[in-house]
Amino acid sequence: MFNIIVYFVTGGVVTTAIVLLEESGFRILSGLATLMPVFTLIAYFFIGETNGGAALSQHAELVLVGTLVAWVPYMLVVVWLAPHLDTYETIGAALLVFFVLALGFLLLTQHFGWFS
Repeated sequence: MFNIIVYFVTGGVVTTAIVLLEESGFRILSGLATLMPVFTLIAYFFIGETNGGAALSQHAELVLVGTLVAWVPYMLVVVWLAPHLDTYETIGAALLVFFVLALGFLLLTQHFGWFS
């Protein structure tokens, strides 16, 4: 239970720091922090410590391919829709695309035993 609390607090602190940097006008720092795979980095420390290098490598392969499958289309939807729709509609549509593609990808990886 302690580990779960540490994971939760760590993620919250990082997210809060990124938002505060942006709101304070430090766009380069907030942009750098946003571009850095912060949650992946944090998770990888915990995955590597708990399950070792082999598990970490397998997870990294999964995330790399999953990024191409789900994250890239998500970002493209934001780029294409943002000039035409309001922020909430844009993000909602992009998240829908992301979740459909990510879930499909994860179901396929589980079904076929990829990255395990």
